[in-house]
Amino acid sequence: MTVAQTNHDFAALLAYCRRFADAHATPDGSAPTSVRGLSVVRALDPGALQVAVQRPVIAMLLQGRKRVTTPGASFEYVAGEAMVVSADIPTVSQITRASAAAPYYALVMELDPAILRELIHVVADRPREARTVRVEPIAAEVTDAALRLVRLLDQPEALAVLGEGLLRELHYWLLTGVHGPAISALGVVDSHAERIGRAIEILRREFRRRIQVDELAKSAGMSEAAFHRHFRALTTLSPLQFQKQLRLIEARRLMLSEGAEIMQAAHAVGYASVPQFTREYGRMFDVSPGRDIRYQGAGLDSHDDELAG
Repeated sequence: MTVAQTNHDFAALLAYCRRFADAHATPDGSAPTSVRGLSVVRALDPGALQVAVQRPVIAMLLQGRKRVTTPGASFEYVAGEAMVVSADIPTVSQITRASAAAPYYALVMELDPAILRELIHVVADRPREARTVRVEPIAAEVTDAALRLVRLLDQPEALAVLGEGLLRELHYWLLTGVHGPAISALGVVDSHAERIGRAIEILRREFRRRIQVDELAKSAGMSEAAFHRHFRALTTLSPLQFQKQLRLIEARRLMLSEGAEIMQAAHAVGYASVPQFTREYGRMFDVSPGRDIRYQGAGLDSHDDELAG
């Protein structure tokens, strides 16, 4: 594929994603598609810091700029680059370039371990990479496959027939490209990443209830000691810390997006004690729940006292 073709495909991908996001974006800027795990993100101005426990994804930045901090690394990436996160890890991110005239747009696709397992033979002999986050220019083949997929978003009958094949093709190009070493472990049956992934799915699905470590270790087919070691190596967190972050992130969403009161949000995510919830919320987001609600509701940075005054 020539440079001219690549540039044309990238411009077309941006145009299709812009049109879709402008028509379908929710107030938080996300525009989910009918394709499993695929969404477009739009922002009209630089945003506040966002804390999340990130799933394995590829985020293709089409316009704007974003800063991401993970345990042990901090970087910015720009239009034309893709960030691949190959494990469930905590991230702090901030869109740093966006405006009403030139919004931030990104195409985000969750990596599917089932598809990766079907394709892993193509990279079976390649070394795997320890880094869980990698930023590289978007490969021409990835751009081409992504463009053909988003073109089908307004053709549901064609999407139903061709969508799965294009998802599979996207995973193939990722595995065979520069991101392959980082994501290949997700496709290895019975690897540590695959085993820990089973436990992570339990935590994500049932984070509101008290989950014993022995239950998680059993789901991963490991001893408790081995489970703790491999869980922290993959996610940088203990299982308890991981669950706590999931609870607090969901509570913040309930308060800021759905208008839940502090007590309602705390109880909804499994906290029996509101004071404990408030303390842990403050430690994670560096702001109390009440202050966060007031400032976000006013459209202000929750850490800027002068603007609030």
